[in-house]
Formats: sequence, structure tokens, C-alpha cells
Amino acid sequence: MVPLFFLLKIRDLFKWIFVVGGFILFNKSFSGAILGFVIGSFIDNYQTVINKAKEQAKAEGRSFSSEDLFQYYQQRTSQNDVPTMLMALSAAVMKADGKVLKAELDFVKNFLRNQFGDQFSVNHLQTLKHFLEGGNIPLNEICRDISSRMKLEVRIQLLHYMFGIAKADGSVSPQELNEINRISSLMGISAVDFESVKNMFYRNPDSDYKILGIESSATDDEIKKAYRKMAVKYHPDKVASLGEEYVKGAQEKFQKIQEAYDNLKKLRSIK
Repeated sequence: MVPLFFLLKIRDLFKWIFVVGGFILFNKSFSGAILGFVIGSFIDNYQTVINKAKEQAKAEGRSFSSEDLFQYYQQRTSQNDVPTMLMALSAAVMKADGKVLKAELDFVKNFLRNQFGDQFSVNHLQTLKHFLEGGNIPLNEICRDISSRMKLEVRIQLLHYMFGIAKADGSVSPQELNEINRISSLMGISAVDFESVKNMFYRNPDSDYKILGIESSATDDEIKKAYRKMAVKYHPDKVASLGEEYVKGAQEKFQKIQEAYDNLKKLRSIK
């Protein structure tokens, strides 16, 4: 008798792997098997969606364009698929300077591994590859979609994440800075918030002031007020519901705000 495994279509493989895995993981629960079936089906359908879009574009005698990418993005994010949003933005930053570096890829992989778990990282990386190898990423449409779905605190956390990718190789290039600035603006993030996060990665003599959202001409009282305001705005609790890696990023921002304030207190002898 031919084993059942060999009777399955390749595109159905993950479906049955996750059925078995869900059944075992949830103590031989039927509901666990159903959950595994749903997740596995989602993964199996992934490559089918890509191939159909590519075949359609090829049949019509055109390249796989940014419009195709956005249609793909919409299909993937119809259920608020945060990983696809992340991969689209990640790819835009990684492609900004014309070279995709291993350090950047490792940063993204580590984030995915910590945020979503090892069992999903391969699927997410396939999504990232799709955006990296496709045409121009339709950032106008994607950022507009993100703005309509996500609160400002979450969008600012995405900004912090993008700077983390750019800084993964040790420095943020002018091209990466310009691309992140463009994405930030498209997502509806203010110039003050952009400068605050930027100066956590891209230091200059006025960075401590910029992190607090003020100018170097600010009074001591204005510095105190700005610190209190930013400490509330960037508190890690704002993104606690999104998962460990988002909280970690928020904690890093919160620490940078504290460090900036401490530096200015010391510089100005503020009590």
C-alpha cells in the first residue's frame, strides 16, 4: 500500500502537518487539530496566491508590478495580517540603499522568531522575499492602510522597528533615512515624533533635545514638561497587547527618553 503521505499534493503538505501538530500540542484535542488545519491551509495557499498572480501577469505580457504587489498585500491583510505589514515595510527599508545585507535580514529574522515563533518564521520570510523580489512597493497605499488600522503608538513602534533594520549594519545610510522619513510621513507620524525616534539611532549634538521633542533653546521647565509628556506617550504599556518584541522596542525607546532627560539634567544642572 502506498503511504498516505505520498498521496497528498505538495501544496497540501503543511495542512496535514499542522493538523497532527495541533492535535498533539493541545493534548490530542480535536479543536487543536482544527486550528492546525486552518493554519496549515493558510500556509499552503500562500504559494498558490503568488504563483497565480505571477502567471496572470506573465499571460498578460507584463511584469509583476507594484499594483500586483498591493493586490497581494490586500489579500494577505484582509484579516489585519500584521506580519505582512511588517514585511512590506521591512523590504522597503532593506531595498532603500540598493543592497540587502545579511545583518538586516538577521535583524528581521530574530524579530520574527521572537515575535511569532519559529513555526511561522519561514512563512514570514517567504512574504519578505516576495516584496524584496517584486517591483516597486506601493507604499502610498500600504501606509494609508496601516494608518487606518493602527493607533499612533503602534505606528511609532513600527518606525522604531524600521530604524532598527537600518541600523543593523552599524549605521543608517542617507537613502535609508529618506525612505524611513517618507514612510513615517505616509503613516501620519508627525515630524516631532519622527525626529524623536530618529535621534535615538542617528545622533548629533542636539539629539537629547530632539528625543524629548524640543529645541535646544527650551527652558528647564520646558525640558521637564517635555520629559513627562514623552514618558507617558512612549510608555511600554501602550503596545503591551502586541507581543514581547513590540514591548521590548517600546522599552528601548522609553530608556532613550530617560537617558536624554538625565543627560540634559546633568548638562544644565537641573534639580
